[in-house]
Amino acid sequence: MNTKMLSILAILLWVATAAFVGFRFMTGTTVEATDGREAIVLEAAERDFILTEMRGFLVGVQEIISAANDGDMDEVKKTAHRIGSAEVEGVPPETMLKLPMAFKQLGMSTHAGFDDVGLAAEIGPDAVLQALEENMSKCIACHETYRFTTSE
Repeated sequence: MNTKMLSILAILLWVATAAFVGFRFMTGTTVEATDGREAIVLEAAERDFILTEMRGFLVGVQEIISAANDGDMDEVKKTAHRIGSAEVEGVPPETMLKLPMAFKQLGMSTHAGFDDVGLAAEIGPDAVLQALEENMSKCIACHETYRFTTSE
């Protein structure tokens, strides 16, 4: 094989690989669940990682409500920041490839919603609860649409 053919073959392989990775990034690894939701297929450790993050959301919601009821807007900001967009950086890239795009968008929007809750603390407890209510609708949408299953 001459150099030109090898170059063309290398480019074609690169394009095919990039297309495959792009396709996987958009679609993730899913199957239809028996309950009608979309089941995202993950390794057990990946599933545990995401479920731990979701439980962190729930704990954060309780802490925010408690702080708002106590009028402690500094604590609202601290908690909202902890579970806001800053937390997204911890998701392993190989796990991100397995998540469908709509799930990733919903997750990013939820993290950003907690950032909004933190900003609402500048206004007061009522604004915090309103922002939290709006963000919780994303949690409900996610749990109505998706579930996790393991590939093991």
